[in-house]
Amino acid sequence: MPRAALGLSAAAVIVVGLAAAPALAEPPAPPSTSTARTELAALTVAAPHSMDGYARDKFSIWAKQPDGCTTRQDVLARDGKDVQDKPGGCQPASGSWYSAYDDATVTDVAQATIDHMVPLAEAWRSGADGWTADQRKAFGNDLKDPQLLIASESSNSSKSDSGPADWKPTNHAFWCTYAKDYTHVKSVWKLTTTDDEKKALASMLDSCTS
Repeated sequence: MPRAALGLSAAAVIVVGLAAAPALAEPPAPPSTSTARTELAALTVAAPHSMDGYARDKFSIWAKQPDGCTTRQDVLARDGKDVQDKPGGCQPASGSWYSAYDDATVTDVAQATIDHMVPLAEAWRSGADGWTADQRKAFGNDLKDPQLLIASESSNSSKSDSGPADWKPTNHAFWCTYAKDYTHVKSVWKLTTTDDEKKALASMLDSCTS
């Protein structure tokens, strides 16, 4: 049963003794182009920090969310189409997921990876190395900002921990949204940028038509 439909039958909820899952939010919308340009201009340019001490597990992915599901499970449910959960209500069993990086649709949940818009390693070298454990956990599981999105295995692997100075989506139609979202996440989390990254983001924002 789709998670969004769990609240439709009060009787069924009473019988099985489960609380209805809250309605899942839509993915966070990107900022306007003008807002993204303002945010980009305000980013602090600095040399990348050392990667000493970095480890993905310092960001506590994928943590449990208040609904009892993991962050990964919630993104799969939020961003998928016709998602059907396995018994238990969290892990999707089937559905389809759109990977905007490469304009591909994934129909095998095992191949629908969740990507961090600003890679964890990039966050580390642009300021997260000085964060507390709680701050890193919040960043690694951020559902409020446009930081987590579906990506095909191939596009996620191609991107790895690169920022826009070294990697861009093969789907050029996504460049505008990618630049907006990436810039916004760096702005919200007060991460630094480099001259090359700033130029790459500005160039992609030039592709925006509105």
